Amino acid sequence: MLEVRGLEVSYGEFLALKGIGFTVHEGELVTIIGANGAGKSTILRTVMGLVKCRRGEILFKGRDISATPAHQRALLGISLVPEGRKIFPDLTVTENLLMGAYTQQDRKTIDAGMEEAFKLFPRLRERQDQVGKTLSGGEQQMLAIGRALMSRPRLILMDEISLGLMPIYVEETFKVIQNLHRQGVTILLVEQNARKALQAADRGYVLETGEIVLNDTSRNLAHDPLVKKAYLGGA
Repeated sequence: MLEVRGLEVSYGEFLALKGIGFTVHEGELVTIIGANGAGKSTILRTVMGLVKCRRGEILFKGRDISATPAHQRALLGISLVPEGRKIFPDLTVTENLLMGAYTQQDRKTIDAGMEEAFKLFPRLRERQDQVGKTLSGGEQQMLAIGRALMSRPRLILMDEISLGLMPIYVEETFKVIQNLHRQGVTILLVEQNARKALQAADRGYVLETGEIVLNDTSRNLAHDPLVKKAYLGGA
């Protein structure tokens, strides 16, 4: 579904991504792990079209979208759950969800998406008339995921979804991700919590200072001595 080849991204003179490549197949949950500042979020922002690549190709379902604007990538079926959630603080839960459905024209489809979001996150149904800024951090993360799903994406990009959440919300959020995966949703997950990410994913890539240094099944990566030492707190 997604193939990235030789991707280079720079911020001024700083080369953030150094010719990386990776794939995500339909129905897979793939994770990219790495330290803070390694370039993980830059990958997702570039795939979404929010950051321009200097070199390389981004192929979505075989089509080169490297120069396609972000809003058109959304229409093609790519959706982003951004780092820091980025909900609309003064809009209600319902209004935030509707903002995620702007690519949809059919009212029945929108209503069905709303119902699915409320089934996935019952707490959002309870708070559907509350404005976003009154929600807890965990509830805002639920809302950010629900909003991304409202566009009926073929591929959903998730950026640091556990960041700043209490452990109970981290557990709850990853259960939802695994549930979506079981339903066949294709997910590319960027995450600092390497342990949780590798437990959830089919495959993984390890990113260090803008370069992919390892890739394997998540099971093999979780048992790799270097990964254990650097990211899992073990020798």
